Amino acid sequence: MPYKYLFFDDYSEGAHPSILEALARTNLQQEPGYVMDAFAVQAAGFIRERFGCPQAEVHFVSSGTQANLAVLSAILKPYESVIAAESGHINTHEAGAVEATGHKVNTVKGHQGKVRPAEIQEVVEMHNFDQMVVPRAVYISQSTELGTVYTSAELTALSEKCKEHGLHLYLDGARLGAALASRACDLSPETVAKLVDVFYIGGTKNGALIGEAIVIVNPELQDHFR
Repeated sequence: MPYKYLFFDDYSEGAHPSILEALARTNLQQEPGYVMDAFAVQAAGFIRERFGCPQAEVHFVSSGTQANLAVLSAILKPYESVIAAESGHINTHEAGAVEATGHKVNTVKGHQGKVRPAEIQEVVEMHNFDQMVVPRAVYISQSTELGTVYTSAELTALSEKCKEHGLHLYLDGARLGAALASRACDLSPETVAKLVDVFYIGGTKNGALIGEAIVIVNPELQDHFR
């Protein structure tokens, strides 16, 4: 059958050939389940090494929506909310998965898909009554839904603003690989891990058949996640 070319996304192919080759080569190798197999352990170790976060916890899940839902429902108390850009994936394309758990998404306008520190400040100041949700996390994606990328200065400013108000900074990395390869991005993997509390590395949109890797850098958020 001749090849088809589809231009509406960047992940229409099945998987990178080397992944299919590895699957075929190891298909009959017997391993324990529940992410205790040698391949998962090796992959987690590689992620810790590459991102310079040896104490981080790494958890593998099947999709980005599952990653966002699992992380935010784990790090937020029932009355706490998450700040996100209006264009953010958790606000527009995940069928209300986060809010279905009772956690409100406080949206801000953003600039070219990016959350700005001043907008975080505004949301925090607005939510100061007992009957209101308490903002406790900031959700961003790298790259954003509009294709822009956060620079080192921008991510540093967000990290500092979050620390100022005791907020957890969570980075959706569905396209983190593409973002780090972008000429517009001056961030290294190590800097990303240093500036955020939790992030995930997208495999589905970066050559894998399926799957994402959640990386919990902040030790205060690691207990009982699994």
